Amino acid sequence: MGWPLTPLEGVKRCAVIAVLGLLLLSGTIGPARAQDAEDPYTATVKVDATADSPASAREAARIDGQRRALAAIADRLSGGTGSGAAKLTKLDDRTITDMVASFEVANEKMSAVRYLADYTFHFRPAALQRVLRNAGVALSDQPGKEGGKPAVVLPVYQTGGGAVLWDDPNPWRDAWAQSPPATGPVPLSVPLGDISDIAAIDAAKARAGDAGALAAIGKQNGAEDAIVALATPRGPADRPSGLDIVVRRYRAGRLLDSHPESLAANPDEAADAFFGRAVVAVAADIESGWKKEPVPHYDQQGSLTAVLPINGLDDWVKVRERLAGVPTIRKVSLVALSRQEATIEIDYLGNIDQLKASLAGASLDLIKGDPNWRLARSGTPSAQ
Repeated sequence: MGWPLTPLEGVKRCAVIAVLGLLLLSGTIGPARAQDAEDPYTATVKVDATADSPASAREAARIDGQRRALAAIADRLSGGTGSGAAKLTKLDDRTITDMVASFEVANEKMSAVRYLADYTFHFRPAALQRVLRNAGVALSDQPGKEGGKPAVVLPVYQTGGGAVLWDDPNPWRDAWAQSPPATGPVPLSVPLGDISDIAAIDAAKARAGDAGALAAIGKQNGAEDAIVALATPRGPADRPSGLDIVVRRYRAGRLLDSHPESLAANPDEAADAFFGRAVVAVAADIESGWKKEPVPHYDQQGSLTAVLPINGLDDWVKVRERLAGVPTIRKVSLVALSRQEATIEIDYLGNIDQLKASLAGASLDLIKGDPNWRLARSGTPSAQ
């Protein structure tokens, strides 16, 4: 800037200005898409940025666009008073980016120095609500939502190396984070995994159904329910041939429901596509309510030791996850393990008859032994 242009540079500059002028006058840069009234966490904005390269201009436009989209949504959720947008001006760009679930681009135009487009940003409801609350923004009744409070989803990935929630790699959590915003009566959201989330709960507490940790992560994200989605891969962890999934719903730290599901990858299906398809299937089950009746409240609880015949380590892992999906079972601890059998301790709710009934629903029979109980697959002969 300030240096004289060569004749060639002058011609290029004039050509760029002329092209942009024609675009603006001709109206080829269309109007922003109307706001989706069914999703109060979505906003469309026009972006216009200038930089020393098209890539830099595009990035600057996206950063500016997501900030203006957030301001529009904050204003909408706070009743249109303008106070919501005003209280978010100090947010850094990284925090805003972490709240964006996805975005779409339309009417994209660019030159050597300028970038114009229409951006539609979809924000994560729980993350955005938390930021607004922390900023002191009072939320009005949310439009377009007929159900209750959102439910927070904790995607735990269980492999031979252990269970992970916030740590990488966790392709199961990545798939949930990249899924489109839920449109059902109860919004589903995945926490950001920031310092406060990590302090509230970890993979071990989520797997064990730690009541205090689950209640804390739900309250922290403005959610009524906390949903632990435990996925165990079949085959390589980074490219599984299938997923064995157990989904448990908790409210105020108390187990409401538990639902097992098994999905197989299609031939030649990319890993990220398979994980995405699994998220869609599980989310549909959650939103449909799973079972018609929730798990009843049990006033009793007990513990017993049982011997389970197995056909190796892989078989034990599969049965362990099946046990994890039994609603009345609070905890399964491994006492001893060999190639032929696993000795386990089961902490359960209710009485023995109720435990037997729940195990039967998972195709497992509980048989009285001496001195230990025995577990058998339904239809499999076992010693009395």
